[in-house]
Amino acid sequence: MQLKTSTWLFAVLLAAVTIIVPILNLAVPETSPLHFPTYGLSLFGKYLSFALLALSVDLIWGFCGILSLGHGAFFALGGYAMGMHLMRQIGDRGVYGNAELPDFMVFLDWQELPWYWYGFDSFAFAMAMVMLAPGVLAFVFGWFAFRSRVSGVYLSIITQAMTFALMLAFFRNDMGFGGNNGLTDFKELLGFDLRSQSTRVALFMASGTALLAGFVLCRMIVASKLGKILVGIRDAESRTRFLGYRVEHYKLFVFTLSAVMAGIAGALYVPQVGIINPGEFAPANSIEIVVWVALGGRGTLIGAIMGAVLVNLTKSYLTAAFPEIWLFALGGLFVGVTLFLPKGIAGSFGLARLIGARGQP
Repeated sequence: MQLKTSTWLFAVLLAAVTIIVPILNLAVPETSPLHFPTYGLSLFGKYLSFALLALSVDLIWGFCGILSLGHGAFFALGGYAMGMHLMRQIGDRGVYGNAELPDFMVFLDWQELPWYWYGFDSFAFAMAMVMLAPGVLAFVFGWFAFRSRVSGVYLSIITQAMTFALMLAFFRNDMGFGGNNGLTDFKELLGFDLRSQSTRVALFMASGTALLAGFVLCRMIVASKLGKILVGIRDAESRTRFLGYRVEHYKLFVFTLSAVMAGIAGALYVPQVGIINPGEFAPANSIEIVVWVALGGRGTLIGAIMGAVLVNLTKSYLTAAFPEIWLFALGGLFVGVTLFLPKGIAGSFGLARLIGARGQP
């Protein structure tokens, strides 16, 4: 397996952004036009988390043909795992001053901490759950779905049903996850104040590093023999099965890996925005992720990253300047890309060939 020079160049670009932006924030005076504001740092850190999420969807959709409309569930589960750890770090600094129970549990008259909250006071345990919770769910879901040879639109529908069911469950107060308000009012992470400039810089760098690692991992996969088999499954699943490959095993592996990546993205997102609630499970969110990938270029990896950043940058501007037209703009964007840029930005303007992407359908 040999990665193209262009892949390493893009990886170097991601690394440069991860390093240079914090320098512009910390070392350049605020009066300088080159200063990067702290607010923008948190905003772009969120975009990097979304880019990792889009990358996870492109891996399974662009290269294996699995259109998941429920990846927002894996993202939210990773976010809730991180949120539970951050809630446990509040201790007696909450509104009710109860070191044993989060404020929402005290308000709802819970008498003791639920068993599934045990261990979340440990950062290592929480990080393990960030990967295990979405990973196990994806493995169990995929085990039954792929062994039953559910595919195409039917698989997309049941992934959406899965995230909708989880949304309804997490909205319930008796589930112990904060109900419709979710988890918020976080104070610190690993002893560092989440509101401080240095912590925001560290979270931005963590997001950039995770995106870089995710991109290199995905490129290594799609450039290997495994990647060729995944593309074969996407383009001719029955023929690939006839050649002797256990198609369901390959699908299960890449689907589970994708879910773990989405969970990590969710864990990076939560401390930067300061809240996680059941709204993250909304099926519309999962559909929006697919729009990012479609806009950037399905089956290119770099296109998924570009699409996530561009759409969310546009969303941030339009929701502030013209909040009443954002949903219409998103719908028009998806229709426009489908009609005029069917291969997305990366595929339509030759970037897919430049980076050596093999998954362009």
